[in-house]
Amino acid sequence: MLERSSPCQQSQGLKLYRPFFSFVVPTYNRLGRLRHVIAALERQAYPSDAFEVIVISDGSTDGTDAYLEALRSSMRLRWLSQANQGPAAARNAGVQTAVGEFIIFIDDDVVPEPQLLEEHARSHHEAGRDVVVLGPLLTPEGFEMAPWVRWEQEMLMKQYRALLRGDWPATARQFYTGNASLRRNHILSAGGFDERFRRAEDVELAYRLANNGLEFVFNIQAAGMHYADRSYRAWLDAAYTYGRNDVIFARDRNQKWLLPTIRQEFLDRHFLIRSLVRVCSGRPRLTRLASSALKLAADGATLVRASAIEGKAYSGLFNLQYYNGFFNELDDVHFLFKDLENNPA
Repeated sequence: MLERSSPCQQSQGLKLYRPFFSFVVPTYNRLGRLRHVIAALERQAYPSDAFEVIVISDGSTDGTDAYLEALRSSMRLRWLSQANQGPAAARNAGVQTAVGEFIIFIDDDVVPEPQLLEEHARSHHEAGRDVVVLGPLLTPEGFEMAPWVRWEQEMLMKQYRALLRGDWPATARQFYTGNASLRRNHILSAGGFDERFRRAEDVELAYRLANNGLEFVFNIQAAGMHYADRSYRAWLDAAYTYGRNDVIFARDRNQKWLLPTIRQEFLDRHFLIRSLVRVCSGRPRLTRLASSALKLAADGATLVRASAIEGKAYSGLFNLQYYNGFFNELDDVHFLFKDLENNPA
């Protein structure tokens, strides 16, 4: 459970601070969800004359373009259409078109709460310096997620609880463009999103923003409801790609701190996860067998509502895929295990 205070109490003193924001919303074949996102943007507490909405249809084939063409909104809304190039290219197009002093990124499966924009503005105002504001992607009440998506969403919530407790400050690694804002000029100065990346393109940009001196601020009140939905195959592919990209970011993008950090995080993981990864690394057939067994365990746990077992099974599956991608890109299956004997538990 995440505690959030009343937005009315939080917004006092903000009346005179009304910078112009541009929402940038990339979308691909999610027309049904996009309708809800646009309706929620129309209900923002922030004055409608102080923000615009730019929707980028990234090669959608589900009627999105026709819907946007016919839409008559109470907001200042513009839309672009392009051949499918991925979210990085779509966001770059939106940023180039935007006129706002601030850009706020929202995904097409994130329905903003009425106070979301008001809270982003408040955080920028209270920071007293240029920062990146991160809002949470919360779990919608009553929304049925696939079990693997439910596990991933719970990992997000666990991260938010840690941020609220002060376990660590917000960093570039929490820059998810489902709900984040910063001054437009900082995005342009950093060179925008790298369009060669189809996943983790947001975190890669965040590393460059951090290198340029920007700090990150988390505001639990700047909330969006995350109607996450992806296939099991897409979920596994994402985990594998995150592992590969972390090596690429460390090796090719001068994030030298990243590999030692990932090693330490691995050593801090549960003994069973470390053992699973160690036994399966460099052994594709064994990895496939272990993945099949874990998926059977997860499916059985789902049937009997054994949520703890379900979560552990999906944790094993995600970690196997992540470290498989990590090792394949690094080309060194022993990197994480060199100090393991000194950390038996």
